[in-house]
Amino acid sequence: MTSHRPIASVSFDLDNIWSFLKTHGDPDWESRPSYLSAATPRIVDFLGESGLLSTVFVIGADADRDDGAEAVRAFAAAGHEVGNHSYEHEPWLQRYSAERVAAEIDRTHAAIVAAGAPAPTGFRGPGYSTSPMLERLLTERGYTYDASTFPTWIGPLARAHHFRTATLTAEQREERAHLFGGANQALLPLRPHRRASGIAELPVTTMPLLRIPIHGSYLMQLYSVSPRAARWYFATAVRLCRMRRIGMTMLLHPTDLLDRRDAPALDFFPGMAVPAPEKYAFMQWVTATMQRHFTVVGTRDHIAHALAAEKPYAPVP
Repeated sequence: MTSHRPIASVSFDLDNIWSFLKTHGDPDWESRPSYLSAATPRIVDFLGESGLLSTVFVIGADADRDDGAEAVRAFAAAGHEVGNHSYEHEPWLQRYSAERVAAEIDRTHAAIVAAGAPAPTGFRGPGYSTSPMLERLLTERGYTYDASTFPTWIGPLARAHHFRTATLTAEQREERAHLFGGANQALLPLRPHRRASGIAELPVTTMPLLRIPIHGSYLMQLYSVSPRAARWYFATAVRLCRMRRIGMTMLLHPTDLLDRRDAPALDFFPGMAVPAPEKYAFMQWVTATMQRHFTVVGTRDHIAHALAAEKPYAPVP
C-alpha cells in the first residue's frame, strides 16, 4: 500500500432468511427459505458500483445448495474473497464440542471449494461467537485470520431484546444464554492483533471510546428513525476512528440492501420497512464516506497490512 491513509475494510455476512428465522426461534427456518437469488446480484452490483473488493462470509449449508453455490461463484468471479461463516450458523457455536465445531468449519470449507471459490483462509463466527478452542481449530487448518470479535458492552441488552421479541422455548433460551456475549466484550481490542493461539484477529469495529455498534444493521435501525441522525452517527464514528488511528472494518448483511418486499418473513428485523432503494443509496453514502477517509480493502488484506505495519506485536490472550 502506498497511501498514508488508514486501512479499512467492508465485509458481508451472507446470512440467509432461514438463518435469521432459526436464531429468532421460528420453526419455519427448517424449510430453508432463501433470498440469495435476489441478494447476490444486488450485493455484487453494490460493491462494483462502489469500487470495492470485499470479503463475503458464506454459510456452508447455503454453499451446498444451488443458489448458494451460484452466489459463491458470483462473488469469486467478481474478485471478492469468500470466507467461512460456519455450516449451520448457530450463534451459540462456542458451546459445542471440539468435534462438532471442527465439523462446522470443515463442511463449510469443503462446500465453498466445491462451489468454485479458492479455499477460505478467514472465518467469522455466527453472532460473533468465538473461543480459544475455535481459534486453535482454525489455526490447525491453516486459517490465517478470524473476524469474529465484537468489542462492545451492549451484548446483554441485545440478548434481552432478543428474548423479548423472539418466540423461544426454555431449552432455546438456555442455548442462547450467552448470545452476543457479555459486557466485558467492551474490553477487547479494537485494532487487529494476534491471538495467543497464533491466529490473527480482525475485530468488527465499534465506535471508539463509547464502544457502541456502527455496523450496517445498527445504522439502518437508526436510519429508520432519522436519516440525518444516522449520517451524523456514522460520520462521528469515522472521525473518532481517524483520531484514534483505528482502521474501520464495516460489517454489512444482505438485509442492509433488501426490504420487506424481498423478504416478508423478516419483517421483525431492524430496518426492513425502509425501501430497498433508500437503503442502497444510504449504504453507498456509508462506503463512499469510508473511501474518502480510508484506503478500503478486503478483510484479508486489511489484517495483513495492519499487522505488518504494527510489528512487533504481543499476542493477546
